[in-house]
Amino acid sequence: MSVSARLFKPTMIDLIFGPGLATSVVFITAAAAATAIAAQFVVPLDPVPITAQTLAVMIVGLSLGATRAALAMLLYALLGISGMPVFSNAQGGSEVLLGTGGGYIVGYICAAWVMGMLAERGWYKTFPQAAAAAALGSILIYALGMIGIARVFSATGRDFTVGTLFDIGVAPFIAGAIIKLTIAAALLSLTWKAVLRRRPRAAEFV
Repeated sequence: MSVSARLFKPTMIDLIFGPGLATSVVFITAAAAATAIAAQFVVPLDPVPITAQTLAVMIVGLSLGATRAALAMLLYALLGISGMPVFSNAQGGSEVLLGTGGGYIVGYICAAWVMGMLAERGWYKTFPQAAAAAALGSILIYALGMIGIARVFSATGRDFTVGTLFDIGVAPFIAGAIIKLTIAAALLSLTWKAVLRRRPRAAEFV
């Protein structure tokens, strides 16, 4: 068994590009870069802007599997913390993680792992399964986002309720989240169908 096979469970992407440790490193790096690019597509809202990051997280999670997807999001977060302008609005630095958007960034790592775990069980193969996996990931992102906002509000002495946190940290993003998970689920499930057409026995391997 190869090092890559021991570290990372195979998903559809391994059938397309071939398994291997070097390939997995490329996947992880490319996924972090794609997330950084997606973060720059911004609809400015206060205190948390709407970005394409969550779409990138969904695609990464459903494509790479748990470990690689989580490592990609961790790399993305570490690049941002180091000062590189990879967060939304080309921001960087630890203060972003400590701000109102910090919970979402932590959520990307956790959600990528959860969606990746489901992908390893084949949840990208049909649209309903892929959409459900993306929805679960989105719920986790927004839940941790609410916790992050609550932490900042508590630290600054601002009064809030769960309803307030939901109105600020979740409600503005619901429509966008539905669109994004639809795109991600369609992309992954259609790609799987294309793989099956070219490799009818693919289902035996992933």
